[in-house]
Amino acid sequence: MNWPDIALALCGIIALYAAVRVVLEKDTMRKLPFLNVVSFAISGSIILLIPHPLAIVAAAAYFVGSTLESNAIASKYAGGPKNE
Repeated sequence: MNWPDIALALCGIIALYAAVRVVLEKDTMRKLPFLNVVSFAISGSIILLIPHPLAIVAAAAYFVGSTLESNAIASKYAGGPKNE
């Protein structure tokens, strides 16, 4: 087994663990960090699976999009911006 295969397996194991925690966790605020871990693992897996220079662009686009989505969800649960 070479290093990219080991890294991909590690990303898969971490993503699987985080996905199980997202499904089993009852508190929404405690789910959010695990949801971020899943999106990080998917970004890493994209780079490891696709041997093309544009895979970095695809992984970066997925990473930025999922980060913005996670921030929007967290902001919604935190009450959003306060207008004082």
